[in-house]
Amino acid sequence: MEYLQSFQSPEFWWGLLKIIWINILLSGDNAVVIALAARGLPAHQQKRAIVFGSGAAVVLRVILTVIAAWLLELEGLQIVGGLLLLWIGAQLLADEEEEDGEAKEYASLMAAVRTILIADLVMSLDNVIGVAAAAQGNQLLLILGLAISIPLVVFGSSMMIKLMDRFPVIIVLGAGLIGWVGGETIANDVLLQTVVQDNEWARTAFAAAGAALVIAWGRWMERKSAE
Repeated sequence: MEYLQSFQSPEFWWGLLKIIWINILLSGDNAVVIALAARGLPAHQQKRAIVFGSGAAVVLRVILTVIAAWLLELEGLQIVGGLLLLWIGAQLLADEEEEDGEAKEYASLMAAVRTILIADLVMSLDNVIGVAAAAQGNQLLLILGLAISIPLVVFGSSMMIKLMDRFPVIIVLGAGLIGWVGGETIANDVLLQTVVQDNEWARTAFAAAGAALVIAWGRWMERKSAE
């Protein structure tokens, strides 16, 4: 009965629109990660990786939103998360060897979904604060808003894969974006708050260094694999 009353409230629908809009604005980098992780899969598995990865990521994001405020206070957590993003970005940029066989394709699909989940979990640490604020403690509103955003992320990821196939430079830019977010995540950690607050350029420097490191690291791994 309480849920039915929520649907009749104008505030509920306004909050739902805000959550959907926030997710549209904040899901661009997530769509890039999903596209990069799925692009190396066979065509028939790309859609499965996108749907599974996006759906599971949204479920994780709901859980994360509930405990986000507490997580963001943990010293060193965002540094670890940022370093993990740098590693993921470099791995996605480096070309992986072709794999044949149904078992290997299944392993590749699971690896892609795992990468999507880990990256989305780290990249959502800051984003979920905005979503939680829009939901104002209404769990139904939170779950509905995030669930509705799944098709938006799926569509964005599918479009990014097509663009990456046509314009390979987007792959490098996408990996650089992951590195940029990784650098920002490190800069936002509680341990570095004083440094970042006292130096306005520090956050941008961390982000730029992260992007440059991912591109250089990914290219190095690519050359090493070719040799």
